[in-house]
Amino acid sequence: MTKRIFINLPVADVAASTAFYEAIGCTRDEQFSNESGAAMVWSDTISFMLLSHELYGRFTSKPIADARANSAALFALAFDTRDDVDAFAAAAVAAGGRELHGAEDEGFMYSRGVEDPDGNGFGPFWMDASAAPADAEAAA
Repeated sequence: MTKRIFINLPVADVAASTAFYEAIGCTRDEQFSNESGAAMVWSDTISFMLLSHELYGRFTSKPIADARANSAALFALAFDTRDDVDAFAAAAVAAGGRELHGAEDEGFMYSRGVEDPDGNGFGPFWMDASAAPADAEAAA
């Protein structure tokens, strides 16, 4: 079986979040979606599970964090070109997200920072690994 990842995210409004994720390039998988949650397919191996707070709360006894006030994770998404990175960031902001930071150009890597409407952070990036510095310290 192919290894896959399903990223479960608590959202305040499933319908609004579904529209946002469709705007940034995901496709809703109707087989695993209803009014309490939506499976949003990013690729053949990656899906975002947008879960109402009630549904998300069934999987944990911990309080649900407010991602607008606290950071728990940042999702780095690789793209084929710098233009693709810019298009993703523009689509995210146009669909109700928020820009965290503008373009950061390291030569071998280009990135942006955005949030979805619930405050979950995304770092779309393009990278030419063959042009990356040889050591991690130089890259930082």
